[in-house]
Amino acid sequence: MGELTDQERELLDFAGLTWRSSGLREQAIRERFEISATRYHQLVHALIRRSEALAYAPVTVKRLQRLEERRRRLRDTRPSASYAGR
Repeated sequence: MGELTDQERELLDFAGLTWRSSGLREQAIRERFEISATRYHQLVHALIRRSEALAYAPVTVKRLQRLEERRRRLRDTRPSASYAGR
């Protein structure tokens, strides 16, 4: 895909920060990037699949990939709502 843009590098830098409150993080996302938290997460999750992102911020990208994989495994092992209560 090529080199990362300035905004993509900024997204990765921001994703590497630790927050005490998700509310504060969401507010910072709106103020800094002028996008919703949902859109921010969509962009970051697409970004962490790129080799350029891994080369730029390996610790952050690997951490986010591990979190994404853990969420996927939890989602895959939960019973579906259609079977609940049967």
